[in-house]
Amino acid sequence: MTSNFTGTTVIVTGGAKGIGRGICLGFARAGAAVLCADIDTAAGVELAAEPISGTGEIRFQRADASQASACQGLVDTATELWGGAGVVCNNVGIQPTDCYLPAHELSEAAWDRIINVNLKSAFLMTRACIPGMITRRKGVIINTASVQGLQSAKGVSAYAASKGGILSLTRQLALEYAEYGIRVLAVNPGTIDTPLVDEALAAVGGDEAAARVHMAALHPLGRIGQPEDVANLVMFLASDGASFMTGENICVDGGLMARGSWG
Repeated sequence: MTSNFTGTTVIVTGGAKGIGRGICLGFARAGAAVLCADIDTAAGVELAAEPISGTGEIRFQRADASQASACQGLVDTATELWGGAGVVCNNVGIQPTDCYLPAHELSEAAWDRIINVNLKSAFLMTRACIPGMITRRKGVIINTASVQGLQSAKGVSAYAASKGGILSLTRQLALEYAEYGIRVLAVNPGTIDTPLVDEALAAVGGDEAAARVHMAALHPLGRIGQPEDVANLVMFLASDGASFMTGENICVDGGLMARGSWG
């Protein structure tokens, strides 16, 4: 990406690892002031210590984005340090390895936790950041959904519901706030090489190398995506180059949805 985000403040939830880490680094290297939010303090501190050339920087704040007070705290910090959040990336998402279950075997507590982290967090962060964006008559909110929000697989009822909800929420928010110059978009990653994938493969067991080859082969481009692939799309959507885009969701999936199925 060649976009210059100097002077832009970005909040990224679930920002310490995987896709979120890629988004934080991408924006910071393009000059933005980035506030990384995560519950993994060690990973967040390590990310904030990454050397960034130029005007960009990354700061870390421990936050559970499924909690309203934590979301408001992130916006308060961004306002105190840099005058407010210009871009908010609702990226946090979980699919615990012990929750790959048929819907009737999934506990209510597990359902609530997945929905709260993956979907409610996007509502809470939006609610916290929108007043400042309305005042400035400008802002971009980018939600990390998934190809699982378009088509699904067995064993992920709560995850699929949360990602489908993200897509619907994105459309609704885009209409709600367009008159204030606020754009809302979503990205649908395919399989991306992240700790979440590592955990899923470890839980399944067997030959991990062979499983990765199989996962790569499902994508017409023949590889698993990298966090930078998603970060590059997110940065484009946040840029003035996408100024006439809102309410849309874009796949970054190596052609998986073009194929029309997982297999």
